[in-house]
Amino acid sequence: MFSLVNRNLTSPVLVVGLGRFGSAVALTMVERGREVLGVDASAERVQHFADRLTHAMQVDTTDEEAMRQIGAADFDQAVVAIGTDIESSVLTTVLLAELGVSEIWAKAISRDHGRILEKIGAHHVVYPEADMGERVAHLVSGAMLDYIKFDDGFALAKLEVTHSLGDGPLGELRDARAARHHRCRVSPSRRRVHLRRP
Repeated sequence: MFSLVNRNLTSPVLVVGLGRFGSAVALTMVERGREVLGVDASAERVQHFADRLTHAMQVDTTDEEAMRQIGAADFDQAVVAIGTDIESSVLTTVLLAELGVSEIWAKAISRDHGRILEKIGAHHVVYPEADMGERVAHLVSGAMLDYIKFDDGFALAKLEVTHSLGDGPLGELRDARAARHHRCRVSPSRRRVHLRRP
């Protein structure tokens, strides 16, 4: 399970790829007070975000010398947000791993892409479109007010706590259909339910 212990949550972050996903990650981190070096092969994208990020640079992230020159090896955390160019995504991820970046998050566009990223050094692989699709499905179905799935098989869900839920393990509650699919602990005071597959 991913742990927050011994992590420096104030150190600068390297975000590679400033498309929709990468720019959202980078801008959100800046809003939360983190220093971000955003890099992209596109001069136009770099120029667009230059005033909104701590630093923005045009870099070929598959070129080891270029990555060394920008100090990629000095970052503890990096996000590889390259999605459509699988070759660049893979080469950038393996290069960051070889440079010794201790925590690499990488975006994948398919399960096969994700498996490759994990094998070459990504510590966390995210599937933004698939994960958001699953989350929206849960929200549209009306079963949950919010839903976030984690990479270790757990999910955090926010639902309306009704009389039928009460307080206790989901397996002991009246809704047998839900009990077959998930187990949870309900915290009525916080209106949160922690779910996990049995």
